[in-house]
Amino acid sequence: MIRDKLAVLREPKSLYLGAVYALGASLWLLHAEFPTKTLNEWVMLYALVASVVLLNTIAFRLPPNGTRQSMDSAIVLASLFVFGIHTAIYVVLFSYLIFAISNRKIALWKHAANLWMYVIMVVAASHAFDLAGGVTGFFRLEDLYTYIAAMATYFLVNSVVIGAFHVFFVKQSFFSVLNEIFKESFSAYMSTLLLSLVLTALLESNHLFGLFLFMIVAVLISKSFSLLFDLYSSVSERAIRDQRTGLYNHGYFEEALEAELKKGRSDRKTFSLALLDLDNFKKYNDAYGHLKGDQLLEFFGKQLSKHCGNHLVARYGGEEFAVILRDTDAETAYRFLNHIRKQINDTYFEGVELFPHGCLSFSAGIVQYTPDVYDKNQLVDRADQAMYYAKAQGKNVVHMYNEDSVLQRTLDIEQDIREIEQQLNIFLSKDVYTFQHSKRVYRYAIEFSDRLSLTDVEKKTLVLGALIHDIGKLEIPRDVLNKKGKLTNEEWEMVKKHVLWGKEIASTNEKFKPLLPLIELHHERYDGTGYPRGLQGEEIPKLARALCVIDSFDAMTTERPYQRTKTFQEAIVELRTFSGKQFDPAFAEAFIDMIERGTFEWAEPEQSPPNPAAG
Repeated sequence: MIRDKLAVLREPKSLYLGAVYALGASLWLLHAEFPTKTLNEWVMLYALVASVVLLNTIAFRLPPNGTRQSMDSAIVLASLFVFGIHTAIYVVLFSYLIFAISNRKIALWKHAANLWMYVIMVVAASHAFDLAGGVTGFFRLEDLYTYIAAMATYFLVNSVVIGAFHVFFVKQSFFSVLNEIFKESFSAYMSTLLLSLVLTALLESNHLFGLFLFMIVAVLISKSFSLLFDLYSSVSERAIRDQRTGLYNHGYFEEALEAELKKGRSDRKTFSLALLDLDNFKKYNDAYGHLKGDQLLEFFGKQLSKHCGNHLVARYGGEEFAVILRDTDAETAYRFLNHIRKQINDTYFEGVELFPHGCLSFSAGIVQYTPDVYDKNQLVDRADQAMYYAKAQGKNVVHMYNEDSVLQRTLDIEQDIREIEQQLNIFLSKDVYTFQHSKRVYRYAIEFSDRLSLTDVEKKTLVLGALIHDIGKLEIPRDVLNKKGKLTNEEWEMVKKHVLWGKEIASTNEKFKPLLPLIELHHERYDGTGYPRGLQGEEIPKLARALCVIDSFDAMTTERPYQRTKTFQEAIVELRTFSGKQFDPAFAEAFIDMIERGTFEWAEPEQSPPNPAAG
C-alpha cells in the first residue's frame, strides 16, 4: 500500500504538481506581508477580489475551438502596478478561496494548482517590472516599456506552466500547446493584458469609481465575446448539418473520416465505417409524394441518431447515410447495426405497409479500417461494395465487407481481361514496349499470386492490376515514351504522373475501382521515398508492394531505352540489395524464390552493352 502511494508520488505529473505547489507557496511566503491597514484599503481589496470573481464567472469562449478566456488578469496586473505585489498576491489568494468554496465540482487540487500558478506569474511579472525600472502607484506613459516587460513576462510564464500542465496531465506535446495558445487566444489574451494599463490609469486617479467604470466596460466586452461565439457556433453548426435530417452533412463526414484515418495511422486505432441505404425509398416517394418522403428521411435520421449514441452519423446523400463507429471493429459494428436494424423494423411510420418487408428497413455495408487503406475513398468504396451486396441479398440486411462476397458479384476474370486488353491494344501503335511490359508483368503476376497467401479476389486484383498498371502512359507524348537518351527533369516529372493519369482513366469504369491502388501506388517505395504519396511500409497496400517487385524485375530484365538490360541473376542481386528500401522484404524474397525455381515461356535476356546515349 505504501509502495503504491510512493510510486504515484514519483509519477511525472505528481512531481510537476508538487514543484508548482512548493514554488508557489514559497513565493507567497516571501511576499506574505498583508497589504491593508485602513478601511479604504480593505474596501479596495474586497472590490478587486469581487471584480476578479465576477469576470471569471462571465468568462467567454473564443472561436473556432471554444478556448475559454477571462479578463481577470487585467485586474491582477493593475493591482500589481498600482498597489504592489502584496496586494496582487492577496487578490489572487482570496479569489481562489472563493472559487474553491463556490465551485466544488472542480477538485480541490486543481483549485490549488491554479492558485499557485497565478502566484508564480504575479511574482515573475513583479520582478520584471522592478528590473525594468517600474514604479508602483504611478502611471507614467514614458515608462510604458516597464509595463510591457511585466505583461510579457506574465504571458510567457503563463504559457510555460500551462504547457507543462498539458504535457503531464493531458499527454499533449508542449509545442502543440504553445502553438494552440499563440494561434487561438494570443490576441484576446494580449488585449486583456493591455486593458490592465487602462485600469491602472483609472485606479490611480479615480480608485473605486475607476474600477467601477472599468468593470462596466469589461462586462460588456465579455458579454459581446460570448454573443459572438454563440453566433459563430450557430453558423458553424448550420454549415455542417443537413437541413432535412439534422444529421451531419456530407462535407463534414468527409472531414471526420479523413481525421479518423489520420488517427488510425498515427495511433494504430481501428474504427469501422458503415453506409446505409433506406430500402425502397423511391417507391415510397412515388406513392406518397416528396413532402411525405422528406418526412420519412427526417424520421429515419432521428432514429439513427438516437440509436447510434456517440458514433458519428451523417447523411451521405439522397436516402443514403453514413456512420463512423470509433474504436469499433467490423464484427462489433455488425452486431451493433444489426440490432439497430431490428429496432428500426419495429418502429412504425405512416405508409410503411407499402414496403415489401411491411416495415421500415435499411441495407447496410460495413468495412473496418486496416493499415493497407491509404485513402478515404478506398474505405468508402469498400463500404459501398458491402452495401451493394447487402441489397443484392434481398435488402433489410447488414453485410460486412469481405473479398469472397465481392467475388460473387464481379464478372468472370477472363471477361475483365478481354476488356482491359482492348484498352491496352492502343499501346501497340503508340508504345509497343509498354504493351509488352504489361503482358509480361501480367504473366509474372499469375504465377506469383499462386505462391502467395492471397484470397481468390486478391489474386484476381493482382493479376488484373498487373495488366493495367501502366495504362496512364497513354497520356505521355510519344516522343517522351520512345526517347532513346536520358530523360530531362521535366520529362521525368511527366513520366511520374502516369500513375495519377492511370488512376483517372481506370476510375471511369466502376468494375476497375479495386485496381486503383495498384495503378496509383506501384511506384511507392518501402522506405517512403517513392511516389506519388511517399507512403512507407505497410501504409502501402500489400498488392501494390507485390506489384512493385514484379514491375521492377521486368523493367530491369528487358530492354529499355535509358538503361542496359540486366540478367535474371543481376536483377535478383538488385532485388536483395534494395530489399527493405525499395521493396517489401517478404515479397522480394518470395519473388526471387519463384524466379529461381520457375520456368517461363520467354527466354532470359542476354547481357547487353550500355547505351551511350542513356548516360
